[in-house]
Amino acid sequence: MSAHQALTQLVPLAAKELDENKVTPGVLGFIVFAVMAAGVWLLMKSMNRHMGRVNFEEAPEPAAATGSERESGKSA
Repeated sequence: MSAHQALTQLVPLAAKELDENKVTPGVLGFIVFAVMAAGVWLLMKSMNRHMGRVNFEEAPEPAAATGSERESGKSA
């Protein structure tokens, strides 16, 4: 008996046990969801760690500073 024949004989049995009005994701759906949730949690933790290392101090733009100095120098 080949695997294909065994599969074709077992499919009707599984279809009789399956309630068409009640379909749930089951254990596999829970495992996939849990893995995805853990991955998102780890990514958020990593992002917070990386954002904590950022030291951002806003400095004035060099073009704006030199532009105001040139205007004051020309008028004097």
